[in-house]
Amino acid sequence: MPRDKTENHEKIIAAAYDEFLEYGFKDASMRRIAAACDMSASGLYKHFPSKEEMFAALVDPVIDGLMVLFQGVEGDYYDDLEKVSPDEMWVSQSEMIQAMTYIYDHLREFTLIICKSQGTRYENFTHDLSVLEEDVTFRYMKALKKKGYKIKKVDRKEFHLLVTSSIEAIFQAVIHGFTKKEAMHYAKTLEGFYLPAWKALFGLE
Repeated sequence: MPRDKTENHEKIIAAAYDEFLEYGFKDASMRRIAAACDMSASGLYKHFPSKEEMFAALVDPVIDGLMVLFQGVEGDYYDDLEKVSPDEMWVSQSEMIQAMTYIYDHLREFTLIICKSQGTRYENFTHDLSVLEEDVTFRYMKALKKKGYKIKKVDRKEFHLLVTSSIEAIFQAVIHGFTKKEAMHYAKTLEGFYLPAWKALFGLE
């Protein structure tokens, strides 16, 4: 795009971050964003067709990156099927640490997703992430069974609640305004708390 349009677009993105972080999606004003960029509201809509699409432009790239990280962790679990014994399962993983590092490397965007997204398609983000984690875990347990490991039967509804609580626990660091140092310490605490619990739940102690 032409240089002036690129510069305008960059101004809009910066103003949009400020507006959504201060007011949240529901109370954010396209007119205020336009005024911050010395533009008309109609000019703003030439860049983004709606307020939600503007919000999406800020958060979608980091969500995509989180999904890549998520897939990589899943791949590591399956790699471990050929490398470690049942009592070592999950010990080498650091899912909480990886997730928290990524979240705090993109804290502004995750603050929007977790704290400021009411009224958008992202307001159920933690639930959607929990469903993904749930499906991955059950596929992994199925793979372990095929390899002859004895896996305890787990009630799917109960497991959904447990996974949801663990996912939401991670993002409590964002909600409570932890510094990155505090968040990383908290991630290690979470890992120490949940890892033995997951192993006990599935009989992998």
